Amino acid sequence: MRPEEIERASMAVIEREMGDWTGPEENLPVLKRVIHTTADFDFVRNLVFSPDAVRLGREALRRGVTVVTDTAMAASGISKPSAARWNVPVVCRMADPDVRDEALRRGVTRAVVSMERAVEETPDAIFAIGNAPTALIRLCELVREGAARPSLVIGVPVGFVNVVESKEILVGTDVPHIAAMGRKGGSPVASTIVNALLYGMEP
Repeated sequence: MRPEEIERASMAVIEREMGDWTGPEENLPVLKRVIHTTADFDFVRNLVFSPDAVRLGREALRRGVTVVTDTAMAASGISKPSAARWNVPVVCRMADPDVRDEALRRGVTRAVVSMERAVEETPDAIFAIGNAPTALIRLCELVREGAARPSLVIGVPVGFVNVVESKEILVGTDVPHIAAMGRKGGSPVASTIVNALLYGMEP
């Protein structure tokens, strides 16, 4: 089978096993892409969208808003041709030497400092956070302080410590968001959601 045939067959299985979808139609392609990436149907229940999150995210991408990630893995997973088509920069500051040095000096995670730097440079970015709950928590603090006004926050960190809490903080804000509630998520999920938004855009 050709790759596109395998994908079509996979999507058919996903549609069949999902059962009836009662959410907004525009959210469905994003959800299906996440299930396709993870083979995990728990996301039918766990993936939540604020009103118009998909539309607002795509409008921001059409404007060429920067996508900020919390891991190099998430950044590398975003389709370069699709991002380039809309002149969308993809940025991850986690490996910057000055981010590392400041984090050591302050006794905080690099994820915290990387979000602060990103907000200084692009307060209206799309933030795709798939690994570090400290990044998501700090971003939400910056939103409440008025320093950040993200076009969209994709909050899908994975793990056990502060992960659930970070997502609950996010959905309590008024910024557009897509969040994977509970412990599940990860960098591949974050990049998949960005790609799903990009793939669904018209020239």
